[in-house]
Amino acid sequence: MPADAKATLERLLNLLGFEATVVEHRLPEGTFLEVQTPDAGRLIGRQGQVLSDLQYLTNRLLHQQDPQAPKVTVDVGGYRAQAREALVRKAREAAEKVRRWGDIVELEPMNAFERWVVHQALKDDPTVETSSVEVEGSELKAILVRPRRGGAAA
Repeated sequence: MPADAKATLERLLNLLGFEATVVEHRLPEGTFLEVQTPDAGRLIGRQGQVLSDLQYLTNRLLHQQDPQAPKVTVDVGGYRAQAREALVRKAREAAEKVRRWGDIVELEPMNAFERWVVHQALKDDPTVETSSVEVEGSELKAILVRPRRGGAAA
């Protein structure tokens, strides 16, 4: 029996004491679960950490029910879309500084998904390139935005 992502998340939220409605969206890239609740701030947490944990737990529970279950994305109050837009904006601002001053710009430490968003936002920019670098004492990595070597900014 295939795992029911919506029912699994609803049960988890109920067990955690949250009043919430879960709307399931089937997208080409997978299942997207949108949580609607008056308690969105507590479910999102600081810098989306609670939301990330909730998504992780939901996917673990689904995988326990069905090892072939596709991963789901969980969002609360449109947080992920807003966070993604802010990251893209930050990446473009960093690229503009690199173009203007020719210096390397270092963005703050980010998790893997956030870094992927930044790399994707700038991958087609002919004037800059990005790279991830280790941050000492952290599991996160920072992104360096620099003039593209041998490219239009050379």
